[in-house]
Amino acid sequence: MTATNNTTPRVALVTGTSSGIGEAVVKKFCDLGHQVLAVDYNPAGKDIAEAAGAAFFKADLTDPNACRAAVDEAVKRFGGVDILVNNAGIQHVAPIEEFPEQKWRQIIDLMLTAPFLLSQAAWPSMREGGWGRIINVASVHAQVASPGKSAYISAKHGMIGLTKTAALEGGEQGITANAICPAYVKTPLVDNQIADQAKMHGMEEQEVIEKIMLKNAAVKRLIDPAEVAEMVAYLSSDMAGAVTGSSWNIDLGWTAQ
Repeated sequence: MTATNNTTPRVALVTGTSSGIGEAVVKKFCDLGHQVLAVDYNPAGKDIAEAAGAAFFKADLTDPNACRAAVDEAVKRFGGVDILVNNAGIQHVAPIEEFPEQKWRQIIDLMLTAPFLLSQAAWPSMREGGWGRIINVASVHAQVASPGKSAYISAKHGMIGLTKTAALEGGEQGITANAICPAYVKTPLVDNQIADQAKMHGMEEQEVIEKIMLKNAAVKRLIDPAEVAEMVAYLSSDMAGAVTGSSWNIDLGWTAQ
């Protein structure tokens, strides 16, 4: 994946950028010379984006109008969108019987409907340029399930279907679509899950890491966000033009068994 160092500068829109994977992707893209619009609901993301050399747009992506407005902002600032990275996500852990309907709808809206709407809004710009990259940050939970995460897992499974459909529709227009499926990445989202999982399973937090998060992993550690950003950079590069409709596991060996 060293070919990313020779990538043509592009315009990238990245969501969920105030921490974790999104923050790492923004930094990587800026290092590669891309013009980047970082989109997040958290206003703290503005300082993070600007420190990396990116522009910032505050948006609640559960609102369809905000999804379209984010793409419009990238077009207005930079003239179009070449790369879309759908990364924004939240988590709520509870058994199906106790799962709040409002949380279900919020997670599906943010993690499945928003990627569809953002892809739809960015599509004309990519088609007109004859070049586009859609990278959907899914999860190992797009491949397998775990208890207590019905909404998250449903959204991530749906994201794989969206990725495949976009790949089939975009191929003749120079648009590729791929998904990345990491296992547990060292992010605030995962840190927050540890306490929720500990409560649900009646465990200590360190037990959650060892007995739940890393139980099925061949490599017994959490993933660094920069490792995921490197994969995003490759799939967004000129060299990845033949790669589309795929799901790329960065899962510490979770799905090898």
